[in-house]
Amino acid sequence: MHKLVVMGVAGSGKSTLAGELARALACPLIEGDAHHPVANRDKMRRGIALQDADRRPWLDVLGRLVAASEGSVVLTCSALKRRYRERLREFHPGLVFVHLEIDPALAQVRVAGRAGHFFPASVVASQFKDLEPPVGEARVLGLDADKPLAEQCARVLKWLAAQESDPPGSLADARRR
Repeated sequence: MHKLVVMGVAGSGKSTLAGELARALACPLIEGDAHHPVANRDKMRRGIALQDADRRPWLDVLGRLVAASEGSVVLTCSALKRRYRERLREFHPGLVFVHLEIDPALAQVRVAGRAGHFFPASVVASQFKDLEPPVGEARVLGLDADKPLAEQCARVLKWLAAQESDPPGSLADARRR
């Protein structure tokens, strides 16, 4: 069973990779953006960056959804700050994260090219400002967001298989940190 969060700034490819992983794992996908309160969506649509107070109720909803999932599940969530990831882990301590790492210029181009999404390119810079990369955190895999999707997916699936054989706290887990 895998409870996985695909995280990163806007434009990193969270939804695309998460969709592929959910198909490969034959499990549900929870699209984090779909659970933002109306007020959050309105702020972002107007180019206003969300604050911690805006994100807290959203993170709680996502955490409850993951915890309530019977088996494996893949969640998309920016999870920009360590405290956001820790909040999600409070709902399911075994949660694992895949961090899609992307160059700010590429993220800006990708978001500017999206049609019909409520998140404008003008807010991308604020996400990089808020980002606390999960370097050194246990049970986090960093991936280059510019790699081909098939390569990303294969790497995550291999990593998840290793997670099963080396549970948190094992020597092999300590080496991955």
